[in-house]
Amino acid sequence: MDYEDRSMPPPTAPAPVRSQTVALIGRAGVPVEAKVMEIGNGRPIVFLHGLVGQNEHWEEVAKRLSHPARCIMLELPLLNLEGEDCSIHGATDLAAVFLREHVQEPATIVGNSFGGHVALKLAIEQPHLVRALVLTGASGLIEKSIVSDVQIRPSMEWVERRIGELFYDRSKMLVSDVSRAHEVLSRRPQARAMVKLSKSARRNHLGDELHRISCPTLILWGRQDIVTPPEACEQFRRDISDSRVVWIEECGHAPMIECPGPFAEALGVFLSQLP
Repeated sequence: MDYEDRSMPPPTAPAPVRSQTVALIGRAGVPVEAKVMEIGNGRPIVFLHGLVGQNEHWEEVAKRLSHPARCIMLELPLLNLEGEDCSIHGATDLAAVFLREHVQEPATIVGNSFGGHVALKLAIEQPHLVRALVLTGASGLIEKSIVSDVQIRPSMEWVERRIGELFYDRSKMLVSDVSRAHEVLSRRPQARAMVKLSKSARRNHLGDELHRISCPTLILWGRQDIVTPPEACEQFRRDISDSRVVWIEECGHAPMIECPGPFAEALGVFLSQLP
């Protein structure tokens, strides 16, 4: 199934956004403060971002989603994680703690990039927490990392080029994201954390584990994604038994930012078909 970039108008009266900060304790045994945004009510959908992502990247999708749902955006401070928390395994444990303590029922997990990798590990290792799975630009198989040629104190031009690779239409790239990424990567501890997390994800190849996923899975992919290319999407489709693919045309690695209308439309259809 394909979706072109058809813009969906947001609701005339947007649902209120509820925000809070929660403390999670994972492998390192220290409190990790995570930001949480919620919109709507109903069965829970938890959105997980990538290495340089944040909750606001999901907000347009959550606001446009017509299916009644409790949209929960979880922002882990990935680049501030330390010790055992600073790995794909540590981040997965923190997400699982959040699901157990704050969601308290099986949720539909929507993950982009590194967040998609976390979502996959949850579905494989703790399936009782996952009602359904939505993958978009997920790592875990094939990924061109943003830190493949990471620089200490990178130039703004380098950051803009690497962030730009996430998009098919670079006019959709947010200037605030480029400035934030430049600021973060200019700090040595955060740059080291990004390298550590990226290497941890690349070492955790899930090719032999995907057959263990039994929940309904939507693979929602940008056709022009060069970070996690179409062959990654096709392998997810082949190896996850109850899966379907929706392609978003003229779209790159971050469909929730670049094409929130088609993303929300496809997600709503998937939710309506869940048992």
